[in-house]
Amino acid sequence: MSIIQNPILPGFNPDPCVCRAGEDYYIAVSTFEWFPGVGIYHSKDLKNWRLAARPLNRLSQLNMTGNPDSGGIWAPALSYSDNRFWLIYTDVKVTEGQWKDCHNYLVTCDTIDGEWSEPIHVNSSGFDPSLFHDEDGKKYFVNMLWDQRVGHHNFNGIVLQEYSVSEQKLIGKQEIIFKGTDIKLTEAPHLYKIGGYYYLLTAEGGTKYEHQATIARSKNIRGPYEVHPHNPLITSFHAPRIPLQKAGHGSIVQTHTDEWFFVHLTGRPLSREGQPLLDPRGFCPLGRETAIQRLEWKEDWPYIVGGNQPSLTIEGPDIPEVTWEPDYLTKDDFDSEELNLHFQSLRIPLGERIVSLKDRPGHLRLYGKESLTSKFTQAFIARRWQHFRFTAETKLAFNPTTYQQSAGLVNYYNTQNWTSCQLSWHEEKGRILQLVACDNFTFSEPLQGKEIIVPSEVEYVYLRVDVEHAVYYYSYSFDGGNWTRLPVDFDSHKLSDDYIQGGGFFTGAFVGMQCQDTSGCSLHADFDYFMYENRE
Repeated sequence: MSIIQNPILPGFNPDPCVCRAGEDYYIAVSTFEWFPGVGIYHSKDLKNWRLAARPLNRLSQLNMTGNPDSGGIWAPALSYSDNRFWLIYTDVKVTEGQWKDCHNYLVTCDTIDGEWSEPIHVNSSGFDPSLFHDEDGKKYFVNMLWDQRVGHHNFNGIVLQEYSVSEQKLIGKQEIIFKGTDIKLTEAPHLYKIGGYYYLLTAEGGTKYEHQATIARSKNIRGPYEVHPHNPLITSFHAPRIPLQKAGHGSIVQTHTDEWFFVHLTGRPLSREGQPLLDPRGFCPLGRETAIQRLEWKEDWPYIVGGNQPSLTIEGPDIPEVTWEPDYLTKDDFDSEELNLHFQSLRIPLGERIVSLKDRPGHLRLYGKESLTSKFTQAFIARRWQHFRFTAETKLAFNPTTYQQSAGLVNYYNTQNWTSCQLSWHEEKGRILQLVACDNFTFSEPLQGKEIIVPSEVEYVYLRVDVEHAVYYYSYSFDGGNWTRLPVDFDSHKLSDDYIQGGGFFTGAFVGMQCQDTSGCSLHADFDYFMYENRE
């Protein structure tokens, strides 16, 4: 048997839902405001995973124009039944205040990497929905129920209702089947029929350091459900020094070798020289990631092998290893007709009038649009941070004629937290290289008055960011060989859920290429390549 190292999906890959189809395994994860929506990973052995599909890739399936930061796709649920895949997802339109305006949809496909169907709207009563396929052929839809009334707890339990495939809608009575435990914030329901019991797996305690997974069972699908005698199934809250924190929200899979595993959300806090930063448990710029644990059964209850906290390494299933190429984008020369699956944009698909691989062959051309603070149309293509130490690099041709035009390399958490190393224009200096930072919506230009003047004969400027665990910094080159480090260090922890003001944010740090033109002229920038090098 192999040894599996956690996390199995490093970097921003939260809310995992695992699904088996024959001898193939798939995990669907949340993508929030990033488009295309939902990431689906494929494995043959539960150890080695590769990004296989982003199923919500059409505007008719997912339109997040104007969605708030950390809105969009929450907790997709993937299942396989009747020789096809079923994907349930939420599009969250409002995240602050008394309401969670969220809409739940269903799409299907015969293959993971095929063209998924147009969405069926199922309900809008709460988030984290999933679909359960019972042994008698009936299907049931479960989700948490949101209560916006003043003086009421917003999380009003888990609701169940039958779903009619032929009518493409919910039928029968909606019932609250589980109110949760005293931990509260009961969400992320998944139903299983194992032996003579229905098992209801939920997440509780929020999705930060108090997070946990709760499991209950009943002989009747509608309850009542009794909670596990040694609940929670998993949590990190009682163990503040273990490396895998935030353990909770997850799902269960039985392998074709009759072994049981639990995939779950986790986060790895950042520290400086072994000492936690500010918060006792630290900050997680890689976002919430996905880990896996082995399950065992005692008296018809599942238990995490080794106790109810996550382990960095576990014993894998009795399945031969099947390895893939490293599952992160190393270097893209933009010679393909399609963007690599690891690249995403914000909120909407960017058509060829905004992003093109054809207008200048061998380059990614971005036509400048709105600012990095916009929740509508940004010309920004990025990929997740997956490591605590890495280098990202690009080669840029850009000729601005006004300070309203800029293009460059960006490290981004959301519209209120990002930094940019970019080419722009100055009335007296001409083309310049500058730094711009947005820290909880406070703006600065760290090189103001000392911007780098770009010689007129230089066509391409090379830009690089080096992430060194607790800090990151930018460098530039005019020839690709001689690099100059810019004299500003940025804090990695400021691109994390745990730092962002206001709470309720759930993504992770991204790095990518952006072109901005707030003059409305749509000036283009050409990126010759993008490189991401893991240095851990």
